[in-house]
Amino acid sequence: MQGLESLIPLVLIFGIMYFLLIRPQQKKLKDHQAMITALRRGDQVITQGGLIGKVTKVKDEGNEVEVEIATGVNVRVVRSTIASVVSKTEPAKS
Repeated sequence: MQGLESLIPLVLIFGIMYFLLIRPQQKKLKDHQAMITALRRGDQVITQGGLIGKVTKVKDEGNEVEVEIATGVNVRVVRSTIASVVSKTEPAKS
């Protein structure tokens, strides 16, 4: 019984760390992945580097998108570096 009593605080600490640190990080990662997969042409995005631009091309086979940061200035950006979507375009009605 002595060994079990000394194990309880360790289990409690792990449980608290799971609910305060690990679980929120997993949820945040899942939300970010959903945002990246939902990118479409016309969305205004902010990259992790601070660039604000409009998505002009979404490449299905690769993991990059083309973003217009100024009139006529397009840059290729890796999808995972998109920090947030400022405004979404309406999906095309079929």
